[in-house]
Amino acid sequence: MVGHAGSIALGKKRAKRKGDEKMKFPLIVLACLTTAALLTGGDGGPAVTYIGHDKVAAALGHETHSGPLVKASDLLVMGAHREQNGRVELHEKETDVFYIVDGESTFVTGGKMVGGKVTSPGQWQGTDIQGGQVHHLTKGDVIVIPAGNPHWFKDVPHSVSYFVVKVLKP
Repeated sequence: MVGHAGSIALGKKRAKRKGDEKMKFPLIVLACLTTAALLTGGDGGPAVTYIGHDKVAAALGHETHSGPLVKASDLLVMGAHREQNGRVELHEKETDVFYIVDGESTFVTGGKMVGGKVTSPGQWQGTDIQGGQVHHLTKGDVIVIPAGNPHWFKDVPHSVSYFVVKVLKP
């Protein structure tokens, strides 16, 4: 009988532990969510931005400057389309990330800007690059141009469409 009573007591103890586990699970989930919220700033962060395909297609259309798709204090996202060569550009506080969606271009980065003039605060344009690196950009390519580096769509044989993400420094 003592053996039987002992096993009943153990059974109750196991049931209690199983119930404890059921109570602990929501607490663990809550702790994980709280930790995640604290690690991401706790305020929910900036709102998610969605851009529909019609607006994206328009941004990649035949207008060279279609305006930004997303504009925030630390970044700018836009679509661009070129049918001719560009001017040499240099942005003092903007890192450019280009994703080529369609077409091709001979693109030059680095080196020394020739004929550079300030067009607006932190923005330069020139006529040529001496000693730069030549890249042949085609559909699917990504190129990152850090702030302060001259860059140039030197040759656009037909057209090139691309997304631009500008990472802005304060």
